[in-house]
Amino acid sequence: MLAAETKPVPKPERRSASGHSHGAAWKEISEPLAPFLGDVREFLEKQVEAFEAEVAAGARYALSASGKQLRPVLVALAARATGSLAPNHVTGAAIVELVHLATLVHDDVIDAAGVRRRQPTVAARFGNQTAVLLGDCLFAHALTLAAGFPTTDVCRVVANGTKAVCSGEILQTLRQGRLDQSTDDYFRVIQLKTAELFALACELGALLSGAPAATCDALRRFGIAFGTAYQVFDDCLDVFGSEESAGKTLGTDLATGKVTLPILLTHQRATPADRATLESLHHRHASGQSDGFRALLERYEAAALSRGVVESFLTTARESLRPLEGRPDTAPLLALTHYLGAQVQRLAEP
Repeated sequence: MLAAETKPVPKPERRSASGHSHGAAWKEISEPLAPFLGDVREFLEKQVEAFEAEVAAGARYALSASGKQLRPVLVALAARATGSLAPNHVTGAAIVELVHLATLVHDDVIDAAGVRRRQPTVAARFGNQTAVLLGDCLFAHALTLAAGFPTTDVCRVVANGTKAVCSGEILQTLRQGRLDQSTDDYFRVIQLKTAELFALACELGALLSGAPAATCDALRRFGIAFGTAYQVFDDCLDVFGSEESAGKTLGTDLATGKVTLPILLTHQRATPADRATLESLHHRHASGQSDGFRALLERYEAAALSRGVVESFLTTARESLRPLEGRPDTAPLLALTHYLGAQVQRLAEP
């Protein structure tokens, strides 16, 4: 099942004015894993056969919207950092991807989203009721696969990760529109709804390599820190990025009433008058890409402050790998943090 690994591609030559490489850097990290990622895709496609024929159509459609496979990449990088890739890692990566896809299906119902990755969402294609139940099926199938391992540890970490992700989504929904929450409250939500799945990917990669508990814990900490940085970056991208570069519709967080770090930091630092303006924009679900909204965030340096937060979490992620020092296969994990750091800095470029 596991295809032979390929050699790393040459380092990209195209760089930004700041000296950082952009999209090509992702290829440098992911292309050596192409055979593994292909096996994961093939494995996921075969899982559709486990569903009833009419349900399978929805499952196949949901799988067709998968993106960069970042979480399977993390499974593979953690596996390499602690041993070598094996067929069990394909199953582990598929489990994490199924949980991730289930959350996306449910998110699109909650957000009433019509498009994801340039195609109609599952909810738009099959209806909300089917989408909710299909997401439940994807969750259940992930746990079924996890229960197939000889050790209960796999099922335990997958179940805990799934519960954390769902809990984070519930908290975000309950706190929607609340600009009075603390940054600690905000970080708790994104650590649950986003970072826990990154941590699960890293922990599973190490666990399935037979790594000791201390090493699994170190990689789990890496996943939490990197996943938190990733979500803050995504929050920044929504208001400071360009749709052409991002390849998706931006400005939706404010339009849907979500509270993200740039908005929260601006609200905390603003004058009473500016705070009232921000609250009015948020209450009216104005576009996060509007000139007035962006000017307000720029006045209180929300972009620079948020970028600093991302860099802080990336530093924590790198430090979490210290127990693995001396292993050359940790280099791609470090490269991943530098890749995200470059994307964050790119938001500051004209």
